[in-house]
Amino acid sequence: MFEEYIRQGEPDKVEKSQIWQTAIGLQQVDGLTPSAYLFETAKENIEGKITIDEVKYRIDSYYKTKTVRNDDDDRTEEADKVSARIAQILSNDTFSFSPAGYTALHKQLFIGIYKFAGKIRDYNITKSEWVLNGKTVFYASADDIRATLDYDFGQEKAFSYKNLNKQEMVDHIAKFISGLWQIHAFGEGNTRTIAVFAIKYLRSFGFEIDNTQFAKHSWYFRNALVRANYNDYQNNIYATLEYLMNFFDNLLFGESNKLKNRYLRIAIGESVVDKDNSGGQKNENSAQKKFSEKEKKFSVRFSVRFSVNQEKMLSLVEETPVITAKEMAQILGISERAVNKNLAKLKQLKILTREGSDKKGQWIVING
Repeated sequence: MFEEYIRQGEPDKVEKSQIWQTAIGLQQVDGLTPSAYLFETAKENIEGKITIDEVKYRIDSYYKTKTVRNDDDDRTEEADKVSARIAQILSNDTFSFSPAGYTALHKQLFIGIYKFAGKIRDYNITKSEWVLNGKTVFYASADDIRATLDYDFGQEKAFSYKNLNKQEMVDHIAKFISGLWQIHAFGEGNTRTIAVFAIKYLRSFGFEIDNTQFAKHSWYFRNALVRANYNDYQNNIYATLEYLMNFFDNLLFGESNKLKNRYLRIAIGESVVDKDNSGGQKNENSAQKKFSEKEKKFSVRFSVRFSVNQEKMLSLVEETPVITAKEMAQILGISERAVNKNLAKLKQLKILTREGSDKKGQWIVING
């Protein structure tokens, strides 16, 4: 997306392109893909033909005048509108570090999309997670959300980053962001809100943010937040910041940690553990070792057997397991028929399989 503008190297176009990449990439956390119309309108903004306000106006007008709609239109409309709003928010330098600013951010993103935009949820929730094999994180009780938000913001505001080394900074940032996400203050849209909030907050410290991390790895970011807040002591599974810290290392300091969703998924019957504070292992991480061996095999097959489109499709399903063939076709700029042909080949090679229906299922990359 928009790589041509980044290659041109014009500062204004590069910045706008990266912002749009992030805005669009973040829709993947909820399995959403913006329309071709949004992409074309975004390009006009990058080229300086229209302002970001004009982008928002065009998108709003486009859906107001659209008379024929199908089952997927509501999801595409959400992706388009929220992408444009994220782009606008990331284009300005304003930021309010407070619970009120946080809820206002949610309202900016989702007003007119969710009835509860900007409102703290007043009910308890659970969410089935792919990375947890259908289990859920325990989110904050509705009765405790406001008090917990006030406490977390108060603690963070009083914290000093002075004299911290790089790793200590990443550790603290990961703890704060994962804790704020675990509250899950809103009925929907929490991960996109926390991602935009994190970018704005870290920028306020003067960090140079590598936007490509959110653009390419938003699904990993969400799964890392899940793993940072999930415990199952009976099965020796412990909350771990390891994956989220890998993400923030790449985001803030240009590290090159591999961000693979399959590393995060809990393997049934296997222990997945964190490191203790002394840096030692709590117990053997057999699942990670098996994943490492599988990655070696996967890399060999990846370089020998796959076409360019198949490589891209595997990357897409790794980042967004719920992605559809139609969405792949839109992103890759090829026909849906071509996508289905390649999917059939990957399934025949036993590289890829699908769980569930075409609309509500998810892709699984087979690594063994």
